[in-house]
Amino acid sequence: MIVKPTVTELLTKADNRFRLVIATSKRARQIAEGSDVLTDSDDVSAVSLAADEIMEGKVKIC
Repeated sequence: MIVKPTVTELLTKADNRFRLVIATSKRARQIAEGSDVLTDSDDVSAVSLAADEIMEGKVKIC
C-alpha cells in the first residue's frame, strides 16, 4: 500500500517530526470523536484524513 501524503511531504508543514506526529494524532482523535472532516478524501482512516487535512493546509501546526 502506498501512503500519501508521505512523511517527507508532510514535514514541509511542520518544524520537526515530533510536532507533525502530535498535530496529526490530535486531529485524528478529533475526527474519530465526530469532528467534521475538512477534506474531500475518500479515506476512512482518521489518521489518513488528518494527514490529508494538514497537507492541504486546512489544519495548521503550531
